[in-house]
Parts: sequence; structure tokens; C-alpha cells
Amino acid sequence: MPAVPLRNRTYRRLFTAQVVALVGTGLATVALGLLAYDLAGEDASAVLGTALAIKMVAYVTVAPLVDAVAHRIPRRTLLVATDLARATVALALPFVTQIWQVYVLILLLQAASAAFTPTFQAALPAVLPDERDYTRALSLSRLAYDLESLFSPALAAGLLSLVSYDWLFAGTSAGFLASAALVVSCVLPPPSARADGPRGSVRRATCGIRLFCATPRLRALLALDLAVAAAGAMVIVHTVVLVRHDLGRSAGAVSVALAAYGAGSMAVALLLPRVLDRVGDRAVMLPAAFALPAVFTAYGLATLGGPSWPALLTAWCAFGAASSALLTPTGRLLRRSTPPSGLPAAFAAQFSLSHACWLLTYPLAGWVGASAGAGVAGWVLGAVALTGAVAATWLWPSGDAVSSGPPSVPSAGGAPAPSGLALKRRPG
Repeated sequence: MPAVPLRNRTYRRLFTAQVVALVGTGLATVALGLLAYDLAGEDASAVLGTALAIKMVAYVTVAPLVDAVAHRIPRRTLLVATDLARATVALALPFVTQIWQVYVLILLLQAASAAFTPTFQAALPAVLPDERDYTRALSLSRLAYDLESLFSPALAAGLLSLVSYDWLFAGTSAGFLASAALVVSCVLPPPSARADGPRGSVRRATCGIRLFCATPRLRALLALDLAVAAAGAMVIVHTVVLVRHDLGRSAGAVSVALAAYGAGSMAVALLLPRVLDRVGDRAVMLPAAFALPAVFTAYGLATLGGPSWPALLTAWCAFGAASSALLTPTGRLLRRSTPPSGLPAAFAAQFSLSHACWLLTYPLAGWVGASAGAGVAGWVLGAVALTGAVAATWLWPSGDAVSSGPPSVPSAGGAPAPSGLALKRRPG
């Protein structure tokens, strides 16, 4: 895959900032699971499920509110401030001794992330106006996210052979500080001006959600997000218990299992831009959605006689591959369904609504796993994934003909912009 977007100096620095921040986040993911296991033992899945549900509450509520006021703050200032806030919270995590302290710090950390991520995503189309470059940038961003579940666990496994997991949080903080330094070095396009006033702020906070409700392909995208969240919750919540308790393997094996998920995701992300150049997004995303419940079923049948290390690695790799095929084209759908002035609201809504799906699946995975076991949780989450895949197929017309455009979005001059781009009748 030609890395043409990396020739753009601003994007190159933003991408590097994303990579180093996500490597740090990946270290925190491993460390948080081990911290939960130390604090709660066999009930670690319930602790993780609750902590991750708190994370999703922050994502769902904070992102639209930040978008409503973000036009008043320079993008660079907002990104750097949130990176510094995340670095500070990460440094505090090794010192917790009570489960409730974990919950409070996770809330603060993820509130900052809920402000950072949509702002970062909305800046990319302005930095890369060409659609082919933007498509490849989306794939590169997907690869960056895969580092959180591939390189970061491998790095964590190496570090855990030398130091305790508490030091992984220091690596998380260092990643956020490096990200802030790189963002400072960039010159970012300013966000589009929007109308001021209390009523205007309320409309901005709900504009993206109204866009999703009005656009068939975006309603389908929300159903696909539910399928991804079901698979992701199985991996993130249950890996530490399956590996450490059920299989009796070392802390380093937790990193290996998470790396299998990242390997599958990365392989698909590398191939996907060329595939998307030839076929539409719908032709890629819907089959991938149905692959997720198929993997749940295969893993459940393979482990009826007891936990299996090869089955876990294979299933986690397949989960990663299918999830990548669903997540990578998301930015393309938003870009072609929204006028440029509405992109920040669209990305904020996608961030918020997709994480509302995780808000359902994280506690479901944790609480069902704690009460009935990971096997039962897998069947339940598989049913959720199947529901998402079926709903997306029903919601997304095969010709992708949009009969009603999205709601109007305030333009630079305060007047409504056209209802979406010219929504051409093309695949995906």
C-alpha cells in the first residue's frame, strides 16, 4: 500500500503523534487488566467490565459536548491540552489501592480521550482533501490502532520480563507527552466557523446524531458498530481471565493473545485500500459483520470441552480481521454523507454513538462472564453481533440510494449548508 499521505508534512506528524499515543494506550490496556486481576482476582472481568463501561459513558457524553464548543478553541490547543491531561492521569494509576480509585481515574482519562479523538479525526479531511489520499490515511490510522493490540502487547511482554506492570503506566504517560510535542509542531486548519448562542450550541451538540438518524448508510453503520463492540468486548474483557485463570498462563501470554487480535486487524488494514478502490464499502463491511458471529460460534464449539490456547489465538485473530474490515471505511462513509462544515459534528456523533454500543457490550461481557463464565458470555455476545449484522443489512439499501438527505449543518457564515454532499448513487 503506497503511503502517499505520509508525504504530507502535517499529516506525517499527526500520524506519528497518533502512533506514539496509541502505543502508550496499549501498554495501559495490558497494565489495567493485570491491575484489575491483582485487585479482584477471579472477579477481574467484572471490574474491567465496569471500568470500561465508565469509559464508554465518558465517550458517549463528552464528545458531543466538546464538539458544541470546539469551534471556539484552536484545534492544536485542544489536542495538546487533552494529551497533557491523559499523561497526568496515567501517572496516577500505579498508585491506586482501591477499585473505586481505578473507576475515577478511568473516567478522567477517557473524558480527555473523548475530546481528543473526534477533534483529531475531523482535522484529517482538511489536511488531506483528496479522497484517495484520505482513504489511505484511514487505513494507516487503522494500522496505528492495531499497534495498540499488536506492538504494544509485544512491548509489554518484553517489559514485564524486566519490570512490574506499574511501569507500563509510565510508558503510557510518555506516549501522551510525545504526542503533545508532535501536535505542537503542526499547523492545523482552523475548524469551520459556526453560529453562536445557546440554541446554536444545542443544535451543534445534536446535529451529528440527527445526521445519523436521517442517513440510511449511517444508521447501518451504527448497527455495524454494535457487532464490532460485541467482538471487542469479548477480547478486551475476557482475555486476562481466560489466559491467566482458565489456561493458567503467564502475564506475558496476555500480551500474546492481544497481539493475535492486532495481527488479524493489521493484515486486513494493509490490504483494504486496494479492495476499496475496486468495490464499494457495503460489499466489504456487511460480509465482515456476518463473519463476527461465525467466529463466536466456531470458538464456542471448539471450547465446549474446555479452554484451548490455539482456539483462542485463532478466534482473536479472526475477530481482529473482521473488525478492521468494518472500522477502516467508517471515515469514508462520514465524509461522503456530510458537508465539510459538518464533519466535526459527524465524527463526534460517530465517536459517541459507536461507544454507546461498547457501553452495552462491556458490562454485558463483564457481568455475564463473572456470573456464568466466559463461555456463556461468548454465546451472548455472538447473538449481539448477529443482531448488528442483520440490522445493518436491512438498514443499508443495496443501491445505497439516499432518499432523504441529512439535516442541515451550520456553515461558516451561520446559514445552513446543503444537506450533505451530492450523495451520488455509487456503492458504499
